[in-house]
Amino acid sequence: MSSFEKNLDKNPANFVPLTPLTFLERAKDIYPNYEALVYEDRKYTWLDIYKRCTQFASALEKIGITKGDTVSVMACNTPEIFEAHYSVPMTGAVLNTINIRLDSKTVSYILEHSDAKVLIVDRQFHEVVKKALSNIKKEIKIIDIFDKHADQSKLGKIGDLEYEEFLKTGDTDYVWKRPDDEWQAISLSYTSGTTGNPKGVVYHHRGSYLMATGSAVAWNMPNRLVFLCVVPMFHCNGWCYPWTVPMLNGKTICLRNIDIKKIFELIETYKVTHFGGAPIVLNMITGASESDRKELKHKVYVLTAGAPPPSIIFKKMKSLGFEVMHVYGLTETYGHITQCAWNDDWNSLDEDKVNEIKARQGVRYPNTEGVSVINPESMKPVPRDGKTMGEIMIKGNVVMKGYYKDKDATDKAMKDGWFHSGDLAVMHPDGYIKIQDRSKDIIISGGENISSIEIENTLAKHPSVSIAAVVAKPDEKWGEVPCAFIEAVKDKSTTEKELIDFCKETLANFKVPKKIEFCELPKTSTGKIQKFELRKKAKELS
Repeated sequence: MSSFEKNLDKNPANFVPLTPLTFLERAKDIYPNYEALVYEDRKYTWLDIYKRCTQFASALEKIGITKGDTVSVMACNTPEIFEAHYSVPMTGAVLNTINIRLDSKTVSYILEHSDAKVLIVDRQFHEVVKKALSNIKKEIKIIDIFDKHADQSKLGKIGDLEYEEFLKTGDTDYVWKRPDDEWQAISLSYTSGTTGNPKGVVYHHRGSYLMATGSAVAWNMPNRLVFLCVVPMFHCNGWCYPWTVPMLNGKTICLRNIDIKKIFELIETYKVTHFGGAPIVLNMITGASESDRKELKHKVYVLTAGAPPPSIIFKKMKSLGFEVMHVYGLTETYGHITQCAWNDDWNSLDEDKVNEIKARQGVRYPNTEGVSVINPESMKPVPRDGKTMGEIMIKGNVVMKGYYKDKDATDKAMKDGWFHSGDLAVMHPDGYIKIQDRSKDIIISGGENISSIEIENTLAKHPSVSIAAVVAKPDEKWGEVPCAFIEAVKDKSTTEKELIDFCKETLANFKVPKKIEFCELPKTSTGKIQKFELRKKAKELS
């Protein structure tokens, strides 16, 4: 045994389990009177939030919530869900945030599968939750959130308890529970479940702490920033920013619903410096009417993720005063784990090339130990030629503990010591990753692999196209051919022939869509296009 291993053991003085809960405690100790959380006319300091969280944690403990229990939350971006990111794990329990757009059947499944003992729920979801609860045999304590800023006047109670009244039942001097082990679960998030029941992704305290700190470094986030909460806090715990912002004594501005006019107003009123959003949100911003926009008086930094953005979106956002950085990640990786880190050598390139580079998924975050594009058969990295496709695989402390109560799915996802993302990509010579498609979205036409993203990026450059989504359409001769679904820019018209001819200018003939449909694209609550719905439609097209 080395002398470095003798009499140098871990002890309470030199080893404390990491947890992001300490960020709130520190903010309260150092900046107690700084304004920290704003929602409409509700404003809280760090001391206010800390007191509310510990008191709510005490109230939860009084009704029996303890280490390893699940507390579910179904809410919009309001103070209650922000506070739950602290109050629930302060008891040792696990926070389960539920997508507000889910149907009652899926909500029932999540509440049952997660072993939820408490559901904190916004009354806006009265109908769905009432129906979901009627299909559950076990008893779940319901705590209502009543929001006077939403139209809830005609909605009755869902449960017997109300958030603010329940909070008052807790002790103000409650001492919160630190995790015994940083591997202890802190949250449970369910995947979209497009091909069956959703899977429960388990995060631990260590990963949440490292994601919070790594995000601050990767995005060069300054102290005292003003963060607009656009990404739903139910999605990957809001990309973990409810834990990041307190670390920086930032201010969080809550946005209940995606409202572009409101986004511009909040940016102006609170001098918002940072926010994140899916490409669809950026598309809504650039497509907003002049009456909804406000001229930016300062630069606003934006992260975009959730779907590969077309390169044109970076040009459009920059013209409005937004600085966009593209990141990539999954629910299983606590959110984003790669970034298109900028290299100054690229500043001299022409604008189109710059925007093309910005659309790449990039390189690993400082909190990510390994990201590679690997051949899933040989488990060897693909050549760095920008052409050979492989699967993005990840390893590190910000990979989930696993899928809740699903060993088989966990083992499959972690096979050979890597987390398998299911995303197909190429690796460029400079080590930057570029996604080509989800493995299930690749179109195989006459034996040729076609990237739906490449076609979507081409279509997005047409001035009349707002959003494009491409899927495979069954074809007797070729097996599959590309089929495009288009949301047109408001007040601009185009035709199927015009778009097909436009694609022929830059795409090989076999990549050109053989059918184009104009419609409103089905989307998830985070702005992802629901391609499984479009695949169904494509099968019905002649």
